[in-house]
Amino acid sequence: MWLFKSSVGRKVVMSVTGLFLILFLTFHALMNIVAVYSLDAYEAVCEFLGANWYALLGTAVLAAGFVIHIIYAFILTLQNRSARGADRYAVTKRPKSVEWASQNMFVLGLIVLCFLVLHLYQFWAKMQLPEIMGEYPASGREALEATFSQPWVCIVYLIGFVAIWFHITHGFWSAFQSIGVNNDKWIERWKCIGWWWATIVMLLFAICVIALTCKFAWGCECIGAC
Repeated sequence: MWLFKSSVGRKVVMSVTGLFLILFLTFHALMNIVAVYSLDAYEAVCEFLGANWYALLGTAVLAAGFVIHIIYAFILTLQNRSARGADRYAVTKRPKSVEWASQNMFVLGLIVLCFLVLHLYQFWAKMQLPEIMGEYPASGREALEATFSQPWVCIVYLIGFVAIWFHITHGFWSAFQSIGVNNDKWIERWKCIGWWWATIVMLLFAICVIALTCKFAWGCECIGAC
């Protein structure tokens, strides 16, 4: 099947799985920002999702999409290296038209992967996984407090957000290009939309992390009041 055997097909798969992640990030940012204004409301959202069938199905689809995205990223990187051969060691000046992020997508992806593993350990492994296994899960507030009572976590998360921003500002428009929206007019529009979308979403994440660190690490009670 060309989707799995051809370079173009693999890029399409990368793009489609990337778009799933874009939707997830948008939902996740809107969900998390609730905690800044009300921990009770955030707890209600967590209880609504919990380990219900729709939450489990969504988690499974997103997990599968992310795994496929990573596998294909490795495959495409190895293919590109093989195609360039010894030329990849030549010192060349990068054209201005080629974005820095597009040249470092693989490295950015590895940083994002490490960040995701940490995030899953701090939240999913303490909240949804125990419920799936029939054990008592941590509440949303407990997970937030355990995580953001440590100031170093805030720094790590902000670094992760920067890496994600670079990764998705390029990946956003590149995904639409790979699935056929590749005329000059629309590519420039998608780049603009992608830049604004990525910036707003990452700012929401950053605001949430900084606010919760202020509350749980330094006791700013005006933030996330119950």
